[in-house]
Amino acid sequence: MTTNLDQRIRSQIAHAYEHAPAIRAIMDGAGVKPSDIQNAADLAKIPVLSKDQLTKIHAENPPFGGFLAVDEAALPRIYISPGPIFDPQPPDPDNAEAQLAPFRYVGFGPGDRVLNTFMYHLVPAGLLVDEAVRACGATVIPTGPGSTDYQVEIITKLNVTGYVGTPSFLAIILDRASELGLSEMPIKKALFSAEPYTLQQRMRFEGAYGMKTTSAYGTADLGFVAYTMDGVEGFCVLDSLYLEIVDPATGQPLEPGSTGEVVATTFNRGYPLVRFGTGDLGALAAEPAPECEGRQQLLGLYGRSGGAIKVRGMFLHPDQLARAKVFFPQIKHLQAVITRPGSKDHVTVKLELHPGESGEGLPEMIKNLAEQAIRLRIDEVIIVPPGEIDPAQRAVVDARTWD
Repeated sequence: MTTNLDQRIRSQIAHAYEHAPAIRAIMDGAGVKPSDIQNAADLAKIPVLSKDQLTKIHAENPPFGGFLAVDEAALPRIYISPGPIFDPQPPDPDNAEAQLAPFRYVGFGPGDRVLNTFMYHLVPAGLLVDEAVRACGATVIPTGPGSTDYQVEIITKLNVTGYVGTPSFLAIILDRASELGLSEMPIKKALFSAEPYTLQQRMRFEGAYGMKTTSAYGTADLGFVAYTMDGVEGFCVLDSLYLEIVDPATGQPLEPGSTGEVVATTFNRGYPLVRFGTGDLGALAAEPAPECEGRQQLLGLYGRSGGAIKVRGMFLHPDQLARAKVFFPQIKHLQAVITRPGSKDHVTVKLELHPGESGEGLPEMIKNLAEQAIRLRIDEVIIVPPGEIDPAQRAVVDARTWD
């Protein structure tokens, strides 16, 4: 880290214990006092907080679960994550510059017009990106996703030089521009997130189109965590948080280079999360690359430690499928299968019904429930013959391939 890590951790834990009742309860439950945390290694004395636990704590102590460490009146925004979890966005001036690192890396600045294709409602991505781009001095064009032809028109008429969104959507936009006879596009800087950024995509964007690009790893609860840089394996971690790689079963830290769950401790004073388990699998470098400038290096992301799968930037969790059986008792088993024909995620939900039950109208009801409850579009719902779904197999199957 670029400043004294142990000192930052001591200060953050003491602050969180004093001002965030949920952190105090977690530490007291483990018999840990702030004075027991003197350095980064001591964080292992505090239990890992899983997303499921975070959801439960929020439900038991609404609206913020006791994690908010500032006056509620100071909050400029509150976001809603599936669960539901009400994610506060307190001011975080101490980490404002650190969080701009991926935006500055691609070169967003005065004179740039940046197309922001992330959603602006409910989820934090759109507005947080908007603020960061503007903080770099660039102009934001808040289009959100969809309307490909209109996006092409906006890019060409406004001479848009930057893009923020998923790499697959930019590929769709460029494909459509080519179909319309446009051989050149003005976009030269792009920041991607919410899905993997493949080597094939990078070769196209940086090679054929001459763009400067980065891919940022983040979560709804933490915001951006790390970002890619030329010549660096994996990601450079932002200086606004500290990562550990732990054994998913025990929560104990693993040696550098080992694969385990990515666990984050933030330095956000207003909404401190201590040892928050992301559910993602990754590994940390023993010696970070020089390009990371003293920050941690996350060597890569290798899937999920739990059963949740990220689809179009949103997580689909087996528990969410299980809840559907409460609403529709005629369902015996169900399974979601994620594929990727072309460059778009496709979600198919398979339903096996109890003997004698009718599935009339059920596919549309399942689609509507998913849209309302988890804000995820289900592309297809099919009723399958008895025995086709093995209940011992995963409830959410990721069958996508990334070229």
